[in-house]
Amino acid sequence: MNVEYFISKRLVSAKENKNVFSRPIIRITISAIALSVAVMIISLSVLDGFKSEVMNKVISFGSHIQIENYQDTESDSFTPLVLTEPFLQSIYQNKEIKSVQPIIYDFGLVKTKDDFLGINLKGVSYNYDWNLFSQQITEGELLNSDSSIVISESIANKLKLHLSDKINIYFPSLKKDRINVRPFYVCGIYNTSMGEFDNSLTFVSSSTLQKLKKWNENEVSMVEITLHDFDDLDVVSSDLSTSVEDYYSKKVSSITYLYPQIFDWLSLQDINVRVIIILMLLVAGVNVVSSLLILILEKTKFIGIIKSLGATNWMVRKIFLYNSMYLVSKGLFWGNLLAFTLLFLQYQFQIISLDETTYYMKSIPISFNLHSFFFLNLGTLILSFLMMIIPTLVITKISAVKAIRFQ
Repeated sequence: MNVEYFISKRLVSAKENKNVFSRPIIRITISAIALSVAVMIISLSVLDGFKSEVMNKVISFGSHIQIENYQDTESDSFTPLVLTEPFLQSIYQNKEIKSVQPIIYDFGLVKTKDDFLGINLKGVSYNYDWNLFSQQITEGELLNSDSSIVISESIANKLKLHLSDKINIYFPSLKKDRINVRPFYVCGIYNTSMGEFDNSLTFVSSSTLQKLKKWNENEVSMVEITLHDFDDLDVVSSDLSTSVEDYYSKKVSSITYLYPQIFDWLSLQDINVRVIIILMLLVAGVNVVSSLLILILEKTKFIGIIKSLGATNWMVRKIFLYNSMYLVSKGLFWGNLLAFTLLFLQYQFQIISLDETTYYMKSIPISFNLHSFFFLNLGTLILSFLMMIIPTLVITKISAVKAIRFQ
């Protein structure tokens, strides 16, 4: 039988005296721990959701890694990337790679009755991986024919376009003495709230652009590579640079290299959350230490009695450590309950909205990473326990005789 745990349990469950001044302090301690834990969980959830949302949007446009030919900046012509069998095999030999998508880019001019606008066309194949991008479609559907086009809400609003509308796109870059015109029908409209993409990028069939450019089936602008895990990005980029860039003289670019401003901004958010977590852990720890010191002060006479009955200093310290761990556990329970309730309400009803032009989304995103939540709770519990050991050293200085006389 664990005597220390038994005595601690009796102390916790005993009816408190009305004159005991520790009662409000204990309530404040539990509330402070609960609030600190709730803030940490919410901060972590919002950060994970925010990073995941922004990264998915960026990756849906450019994938994880892009490979293309080195281009001569002094030349007006564009050299296509030829998809040879040895070249593709050198890519697929990396097990971290999920898929390789051939992409064709071109520039065109859209002209309507009232306005005109320059756009970038991204040509994709019929087996293109739309998993991430399909979430951004607000109207219509994805590409369904060689003459269909997916445009953004920004482009649709500027040119006053709707689903099924016919638009003529002019391709002045094909031949200097002739401008080619191709009709397209709007099949889908997307919105990512990221002006860098929404203001000009559209999606069409790659076979259409290949015919316009008079390229062969194995000639493309670049290939986009998707990985199984974003964490492997740096390693795979380095491997491809060795196997592809050096041997085949191709340019390998990771998504973090192509859009450094976005990923640097996301890294800054990590620092903010780390600061919040450290501050909240300090708040919880200080409250636990203060509460424990008050409990020891209040139970000074009790300490003297059990010491006179033969209890060692460590036995008495364990009693108060059990007592404090009860308070921490209670604070963790209410903190988790509060955090998950608020997170669920935000996830379900999008109560708190955001400025799309600044944050690239309409409402605060939520991510339920249970793995992170578990280690956050475990870390809080361990840190609180370590901080509680220090104030219990006071017990070793208490004399049994003096403590019994303590009023």
